[in-house]
Amino acid sequence: MATQEQINFCNSETHKHCQLVRRNINLFVSDLQERGLNHDATKFEEPELGIFAENTHRLGATVYGSPEYKALSQDCLPAITHHYAKNRHHPEHWPGGIENMTLIDLVEMLADWKAATQRNKDGNIRKSIEINAAKYKMSPQLRTIFENTVREYFKE
Repeated sequence: MATQEQINFCNSETHKHCQLVRRNINLFVSDLQERGLNHDATKFEEPELGIFAENTHRLGATVYGSPEYKALSQDCLPAITHHYAKNRHHPEHWPGGIENMTLIDLVEMLADWKAATQRNKDGNIRKSIEINAAKYKMSPQLRTIFENTVREYFKE
């Protein structure tokens, strides 16, 4: 049976561990809050602003991945290219795509995908994950993690 001294030591060490975990989690939380505040800030500046202003009204009438969506993407290509270059939550930002991204990049990307489904015709986050898993050569494991996250956090 453990002595009171052993129990006290164990409790003290466990409290220290929990404090370190909280500190580490808060690093992620702080970064995510900052990203939430600054998400897609480049869309409010040229060259993105003008191109997206001319085409955003068309976005709501398209289905993600459809020929119409792909045509719209081509019409916006200069803005999209600039956007990807300046925003790390897009796999296109990175030479190695998703494999060069951090966990925080992935969280922002998934939140972005979900928000995009809420403004597209027939938006569906599960369908977006399916399309993007193929597009970005996502591992089956990461795809499943995204699907689990959608089920848990978006209740879908």
